[in-house]
Amino acid sequence: MAKVITQETFDEVVKENIVEFSMSIEEAREETIKQFEAQGIHLGNIIKDLNVNPSTGVPLLNESVDELKRLVESKEGSADPQQVCQHLAVIIEECKQSVPHRVLAAKLGAYEFIVKQLNRDDTLDGEVLLKLLIAANAIINKQPDVFSHESLAVALKHLKSCSDVKVACELLKWLQKACILHEMNRQMIMEENLTIPTLKPFLVRTEPEVIRNTCALFRYLILDDDIRVEFGKAHEHARSLAAETLTEITQLLTKFKSDPDTISDLMLTIASLTVRNEFCQTVEEAGGLKFILDAMVEFPESMKIIREACKLLKALAGNDTVKQNIIQCGAAPLLESALNRHKDNETFARHALACISTLALRDPGNSKALFETGISETIIQTMKIHPTSKIIQRNGSWAVRNMVSRSRDQCDTFVAQGIEDVLNQALTDHPSIAHDVKSALRDLGCKVQLNEEWKATSEIQIKNE
Repeated sequence: MAKVITQETFDEVVKENIVEFSMSIEEAREETIKQFEAQGIHLGNIIKDLNVNPSTGVPLLNESVDELKRLVESKEGSADPQQVCQHLAVIIEECKQSVPHRVLAAKLGAYEFIVKQLNRDDTLDGEVLLKLLIAANAIINKQPDVFSHESLAVALKHLKSCSDVKVACELLKWLQKACILHEMNRQMIMEENLTIPTLKPFLVRTEPEVIRNTCALFRYLILDDDIRVEFGKAHEHARSLAAETLTEITQLLTKFKSDPDTISDLMLTIASLTVRNEFCQTVEEAGGLKFILDAMVEFPESMKIIREACKLLKALAGNDTVKQNIIQCGAAPLLESALNRHKDNETFARHALACISTLALRDPGNSKALFETGISETIIQTMKIHPTSKIIQRNGSWAVRNMVSRSRDQCDTFVAQGIEDVLNQALTDHPSIAHDVKSALRDLGCKVQLNEEWKATSEIQIKNE
């Protein structure tokens, strides 16, 4: 079994080499590594590139955390704000290096110290408050396990009374980072009764940065990315947030109609929260559908907006009534134009094709309206441009199948435009999507080899008379 040492032991030897033997930082570090490796010690658990104070030999991170604690304890909360900010700046810079640096900062008590300071009853200096929040964000980044009930209480307390834009954004980012890859944190935040009432007022703010960060937090609260948990509560969280905020978020589209970045964030958030049939109706009634189509006309070259518009239209099409209204409001020519203009962009193309397939699903009227725009040729051209993209070939197959399955009169046009060769090539190149491609070929009336996956066998035969 390999021998190991602690970070403290490694740092002490580096310090000894600097102070006792007057070595430079690099020399001291190299000498320390050689010493331990010669003794057969495994250094895989050691941070070897900590920035060190050349005069004392102590890592800057350790020094700053200790100094902050000393300043606060010795002066009973009246520490010089400038000094506090300087030490916090060192912690922030060190935590930017890597995850092990952040883990070490938390072990040294930096995160606990920050939460304790933020929880103080007296008013903090504005600059110190902002630095404390930036430092908390730096430590918790990709290390959400340090987040606690106390952290949540502190964040909500400051959000309630927050008027400064930068402070509000840092508080929202703090909660965002706590949600990533951590289902228990997401559940803890959503189970707190004060969370939604505290966050909802931020949707009436006029600053785009605050709106974008609030929307990002809502999206992070409905993630399902924690492999440690078998079943998450993403759907329940989305349902709770949508019931309280979906109308307000949809109405914000008009308020920020000249800000493409905010519009795309809002549309992404609405699509993420629209997880039930009735929510699709809510978005339409709040003016969301009309705005999406207007945005596609207003920003035809903005990849972010038209991509998010396609995602949102696909989400809204989950409601059959809204799905029909989407086409009746003139979405078909806009989708054809957008796909034709940006068919070279793989990311956009996959979302546009998925949107088309959803709109055409089990709706001959929608299929006819899409077909009349000449979208069949655009779909085929898009699939030809991206032969190596499995998702585009699959989504294209879905779109073709859904359009022709209840509108057989379209089959001849698709075949004449060369869809059969494209689908057969996809069948060869991407065996894993064979079922989707064969479904499209079958509904087109093309020749296709369908496999009988299972056949019953029995000694008793039933006669067909």
